[in-house]
Amino acid sequence: MGWEIVVGIESHTQLLTKSKMFSGASTAFGAPPNSQASAVDIALPGVLPVVNAAAVEMAVKFGLIVGGEINRRSVFARKNYFYPDLPKGYQISQYELPIVKGGSLAIQIGSGEKIVHLTRAHLEEDAGKSLHEDFRGMTGIDLNRAGTPLLEIVSEPDLRGAQEAVTYARALHELVTWNQICDGNMEEGSFRCDANVSVRKTGDKKLGTRCEIKNLNSFLFMEQAIEFEARRQIGILEDGGSIAQQTRLYDSDKRETRSMRSKEDAQDYRYFPDPDLLPLVIGEEMIERIRKSLPKSRDRQRHEFISVYELSPSLAQFLTTNRATSTFALATFDGAPKEEVPSLANWIAGPLSAKLNNENVDFSKSKVSPDQLKELHKYVVSGEISNSSATGTVLSAMWNDGSTAGDIIRRKDLRQLSDAGAIEKIVDEVLTHNAKQVEDYRAGKEKAFNSLVGQVMKATQGKANPGQVNEILKAKLGR
Repeated sequence: MGWEIVVGIESHTQLLTKSKMFSGASTAFGAPPNSQASAVDIALPGVLPVVNAAAVEMAVKFGLIVGGEINRRSVFARKNYFYPDLPKGYQISQYELPIVKGGSLAIQIGSGEKIVHLTRAHLEEDAGKSLHEDFRGMTGIDLNRAGTPLLEIVSEPDLRGAQEAVTYARALHELVTWNQICDGNMEEGSFRCDANVSVRKTGDKKLGTRCEIKNLNSFLFMEQAIEFEARRQIGILEDGGSIAQQTRLYDSDKRETRSMRSKEDAQDYRYFPDPDLLPLVIGEEMIERIRKSLPKSRDRQRHEFISVYELSPSLAQFLTTNRATSTFALATFDGAPKEEVPSLANWIAGPLSAKLNNENVDFSKSKVSPDQLKELHKYVVSGEISNSSATGTVLSAMWNDGSTAGDIIRRKDLRQLSDAGAIEKIVDEVLTHNAKQVEDYRAGKEKAFNSLVGQVMKATQGKANPGQVNEILKAKLGR
């Protein structure tokens, strides 16, 4: 009580490019160690970096989305420090003239909307990775990640407390993934944050001394780390001590932060313009082309699913989980009768989503296309096949071998029995041979009815139209 927690977030966002920031080496995750470290990435003598144009465009896209100022001229600088996984002895980054200046992001907090201001967003290359757990008494160095393009997004210290910080980080994560700037995979390190935490007495205007918590790759760990660090700093100050500016790491097992090194200031890195790279100049034509290509925001697309397609808020929420899901849904709804759209949406959110989850892929990698799903859905709507056959047999076969729904239905003889006369004949036989269930149903036992339905479906090998079976049984049983 009586203390205010102040947080600023630096987010390291790995850009969705196929090659690195200054070389043609692949950025694919999971390759054997050091198999994707080119001569440029490790700064062998005589090599020269070349700027990745796709990374520049993604940075511009981000700047436009957050309403930042796109600097028409920005400069790459060398950030000098020693660390074993930094093979050059410096990191190419941007300092005095970043590609994006300012901007803001709106977040929803308990009291309503809050605007978080951004200081900057700048392009840089990633360092390599130290592997401590794979070697007894030694550390391995994997340079595959060295040179991977990053957009570092720096917020102002506008956030108050751990929950606000996590809300902001989630909103930023949603923005960069929705707009296909970053894949957002926190486990693989594609989106990771540093939290600058300080405390001050409530009402004070001057910021306290900050400590930076590095490489938080989960929202849960971010919340726990900020809460612990704030308590640690408050405890020191209440005991009459002072806070040392430092860089700290979060130990998720012990749920505590620990000192890593004293916190450097900018002058400690000896920034200077990289002599191998000319200033980055961005033309108006590029900016306008990117501006015109910006997709609808997630909120706008969600509203459209509700207002135009008349879907429930929960379905609209699911279909805007990410751009891949939204794109698949829109392609599925295209050309479909309006009255069928809610049912198609349920198929996307239900059976097909379950299939994707089992395969651990998203909708961009679905083996069943929107057109194939629409075809399958038509067979269900027309009553030619049962819903259980469609979800249990046809969808799986379509996924496994790419066949059309029609081919699978013919091959497996799955067409539903919809002849009322034929169904009525089977119902009569079932009622004759199940007098006890008939008596129980008429006595008010509803479960007996389900048993009779099951007997009819068994007699037709599951091919009878369930709706017709129910109607005929109810007509025969009366009550």
